[in-house]
Amino acid sequence: MNLSIGKIQIFSGNSHRKLTEDISKELDVSLGCCEVGKFSDGELFVNIAQTVRGNDVFVIQPTSSPVNDNLMEVLILIDALKRASAGRINAVIPYYGYARQDRKTKSREPITAKLVADLLEAAGIDRLITMDLHAGQIQGYFDLPVDHLSGVPILADYFKNIIDRETVIVSPDLGGVARTRNFANILDLPIAIIEKRRPKANVSEVMNVIGDIEGKNVILVDDIVDTAGTITKAAQVLKDYGARSVYACATHPVLSGPAVKRIEESVIEKFVVTDTIPLNEEKRIDKIEVVSIAPIFAEAIRRVHSNESVSTLFD
Repeated sequence: MNLSIGKIQIFSGNSHRKLTEDISKELDVSLGCCEVGKFSDGELFVNIAQTVRGNDVFVIQPTSSPVNDNLMEVLILIDALKRASAGRINAVIPYYGYARQDRKTKSREPITAKLVADLLEAAGIDRLITMDLHAGQIQGYFDLPVDHLSGVPILADYFKNIIDRETVIVSPDLGGVARTRNFANILDLPIAIIEKRRPKANVSEVMNVIGDIEGKNVILVDDIVDTAGTITKAAQVLKDYGARSVYACATHPVLSGPAVKRIEESVIEKFVVTDTIPLNEEKRIDKIEVVSIAPIFAEAIRRVHSNESVSTLFD
């Protein structure tokens, strides 16, 4: 590692400028001056309007919808910074698009999460900072340091003052048990699990509830909520099994298609998400509460820059 690295500089594409501004304020660092726009034919262009030579540069860009535009923006930003002789280029991608395509489930399918990792490395990053990858093994797709932060402590902290001892933390599927256990350990509460099968993409069928939730308040914990079919069906099943009230939370509020309407019409009393993905005004309904991940990313950036341990932020 280059111990003579220069000062912190932070740059942003168009994906989530407010989050970048919030992180910059936490660090008391001015946002870097650059222009990211489009030519008349739709091609993207980038203009870095200040020197970055020898500095420790952090490019903050969740690759959420429109995922392909946002992914190309961050790749072109990285290339521009590399060619401008930045000392170190750190990609800060709070939401890693294509993370759900992490393996082959049938013949002739791509592993797009690995392709995105290859693209980021080819563009010239030296490090990746991200949060709650859908599949933790995606870290192994990179041949460089990856800091994999967790949104669980932030989400759990929201519920500390509104839960009672008659609360159960619920995983909406078997794959989320470890995340749910971590959440429950923070609040010192028991867990339950929903067993389900998924006949096709974005469609789920709830099968059974493993654990005692009758007469209890429950909190559903997930990493990504896309069309909200799984989380709202799970909430209804928990109600059918006798839950007194149902809350839900997730790190990444993709909320595409009918998601917001489904949440609005569901039995969920409050749906708590982080701001890894920007929510427009149409998605900011009363049931949805947003908590900021800017402080944890700012602290991770500060520690990376000063060569301090980041591992305590993983928990």
